[in-house]
Amino acid sequence: MISEFVAQFARLIATHPEDVRVELTEGNEVTEIVLFANQADIGKLIGKEGKMIGAIKTVISGCKAKDGKSYRINVEAV
Repeated sequence: MISEFVAQFARLIATHPEDVRVELTEGNEVTEIVLFANQADIGKLIGKEGKMIGAIKTVISGCKAKDGKSYRINVEAV
């Protein structure tokens, strides 16, 4: 659910939506979400002063309240 949301949100922002993919790695304490995108879209996904990725983190923190899992999100170039 969360990985699908992050992927759809990133595709709406990205200039190259076909390059966007999300990998989810579940650990004991933290679930890591890695968002892969084209190098040209990394700046758009992070946003000025990290505001765009911060907004994504805020929505994900709402999911933490529901299911009790902690999430970490990273953005990497393809």
